[in-house]
Amino acid sequence: MTITLHKNDLPASIVDAACQAHNNAPMVAIDCETMGLNPHRDRLCLVQLSFGDGDAHLIQVPQKDWHAPVLARLVADPAIVKIYHFGRFDIAALYQNLGVMSNPNYCTKIASRLIRTYTDRHSLKELTRELLGIDLSKEQQSSDWGQDTLTQAQMNYAASDVLHLHAIKQKLDLMLVREGRAELAQACFDFLSYRAKLDLQGWPDIDIFAH
Repeated sequence: MTITLHKNDLPASIVDAACQAHNNAPMVAIDCETMGLNPHRDRLCLVQLSFGDGDAHLIQVPQKDWHAPVLARLVADPAIVKIYHFGRFDIAALYQNLGVMSNPNYCTKIASRLIRTYTDRHSLKELTRELLGIDLSKEQQSSDWGQDTLTQAQMNYAASDVLHLHAIKQKLDLMLVREGRAELAQACFDFLSYRAKLDLQGWPDIDIFAH
């Protein structure tokens, strides 16, 4: 495993190599670290990515004047599936800061809620433990992601949030197909971009489908 820290943006050569390795249709796991859970108040600090090759790329976001054209193209590329865990938050954060909407999307938390109905435990830590037999450390989850220099422990934690999403997706996909819920899951994934927009425009906790 290699963890590479980048400032501001992802080098285009990394995306090009991933596209070539996957016949121009790679899947990329994405996660975000912010200063808090309010997208209008708490700034985006770090974006983590992995193309499923065992390596992680961490993009440190500056406080002001952030321009990341390579990352923006990747997020919006219709040929590249973006894998998230609780994508609703990350998609909103990326849209708020990059101005581009992530599509197409896959969310392991949504997939888990649809298919692992035998449990109420749908965290990334729990999914990684049950499906892959790997125990993730969450000690750095609430650390200060806005500092100029990240610790090695923070970088290891950030990388772990994306390194296993491809393998988790494969496991969940088999379960969704087995139980006949793959089509329903895809419909939920397709709605994620609109769910993120609803959150940003003031409907984070209101069920608009309610009576």
